[in-house]
Amino acid sequence: MNLLKSTGIIGGMTLISRIFGFARDMMLSRILGASAVGDAWQLAFQLPNIFRRLFAEGAFSAAFVPLFNRKAAEDGDDGNEAAQRFANETLSVFLPILLLFSALMIAVMPWAIWLIDDFGQGGRTNDTSITLARITFPYLGLISIMTLFAAILNSISKFAAAAFAPVLLNLCMIAALLTAIFLDGGADTERAAMLLAWSVSIAGVVQMIWLWYWARKAGFRITIQRPRFTADVRELGVLILPAVFGAGIYQISRFIDLFFLGRLQEGSFVFLALADRLNQLPLGIIGIALGTAILPALSRFIAQKDSGGAQRVQSNAIELGLLLTVPAAVGLFCAAQPLVSAFYFGGKFGMDAVTNTASVVAMLVIGLPAYVLVKVLTPGFFARKDTKTPVYTAAASLVINIVLNLSLIPIMGVAGLALAGALAAWANCVMLYAILHKRGHFTVEPDLFVRIGRIMISATAMGGVIYGLAPFGQSYYNAGAFARIVSIVALVGTGALVYFALAWFTGAIDRSKITMLTRKQTSQ
Repeated sequence: MNLLKSTGIIGGMTLISRIFGFARDMMLSRILGASAVGDAWQLAFQLPNIFRRLFAEGAFSAAFVPLFNRKAAEDGDDGNEAAQRFANETLSVFLPILLLFSALMIAVMPWAIWLIDDFGQGGRTNDTSITLARITFPYLGLISIMTLFAAILNSISKFAAAAFAPVLLNLCMIAALLTAIFLDGGADTERAAMLLAWSVSIAGVVQMIWLWYWARKAGFRITIQRPRFTADVRELGVLILPAVFGAGIYQISRFIDLFFLGRLQEGSFVFLALADRLNQLPLGIIGIALGTAILPALSRFIAQKDSGGAQRVQSNAIELGLLLTVPAAVGLFCAAQPLVSAFYFGGKFGMDAVTNTASVVAMLVIGLPAYVLVKVLTPGFFARKDTKTPVYTAAASLVINIVLNLSLIPIMGVAGLALAGALAAWANCVMLYAILHKRGHFTVEPDLFVRIGRIMISATAMGGVIYGLAPFGQSYYNAGAFARIVSIVALVGTGALVYFALAWFTGAIDRSKITMLTRKQTSQ
């Protein structure tokens, strides 16, 4: 129940962020469209975020949280002196490294854009693209400091503040787009892109202050000191390096995606980014929330040598993840065209762009359950201080992704790139589970297999209903705002009703856990 509560807090805050993200991208698609400036903006926005995921989020949190929990356990009830000292030492060493790296990347940005842009032949190597990327890149250093505060708060099971931080980014970007509309109705796309770029760096400052406040309120006074490679920092570095290489393999995959996108038609960066927004809604709410919530719980059970507790946490996480992501994937696949039309069509974003984006959505969501399962399975290694094994599976997945890209992109274009990533994610998921199973760390028990089968049956029936009903609302998906909302709510709501009704009656939903939760809430 603690897992469900923690996942609910993180998922709820992430849902708020994704809603604002949708509002942002709906405005962005209409103002920038699937244009050269739109591609330049998406490239500038993705570069610091790729390095953020490499340095800040996955690798850092995976290594920092178990060590920070150990320090907190040493403190006991006497305060947080050891944990705070460890956080100060960590920040003081890693911040200068990140700042130097950011400065280096800003200096070499023209060559980075040239490399991605088909060696300058893709039409995106220009002053606008380079300037946008240079303005956004300082976000990396700011968000990395924020990640330290977020890791501290997550370690003490205070998830809400960190989960809310992305909302601040979206609010800053929405403010920039509203400013562009106020100035000239959004007609000057280059100025709108510049305002967006500045809003990203401003948002980094706002997010950093936000989490600094909540960490301070939780009793942690984090300060920057003279960098010293203490024994604790060296231990963290030993754990981080394999995790960085593991995350690095995934981010290399993202760079390879950018490399292929730079050789495709104008607007391909936009098609993939807007499609990924729909894919990231369930992934963020469910996958990231589950992965964040179970790492501290797994770390505690493993530290106590409670293998049964660790098995139970991961089983519950897989069951909850599939219960929600399988229908999300099926629903997004069957309703891709209506959803893209309702959310993005209008202004500079026409029907050709809608069709291209919808095809990418359909291919991306094939891998949605796999992405979530990877986020649930990976903490099983991190909690045991094994950051190397996910490196090997990620490397194998990268090779598979490259081979599939070379095979599918010539046939399917940008949709082929999305499908290659989805299939590679499934390969990674299978490898992670096989290794955990072989080591005796985790096994999917028969009851869970049966429940997964019932989930698949319920989701398939839901998909048939959505596929059959979608054509009846065709004239409403591109109409006024009210008609779009009503048609999408009717389509998605009917599908959700069918799924959850079938899931309840077939036993895909574990009624005993729902009853237990209801009784607990009632007793409170």
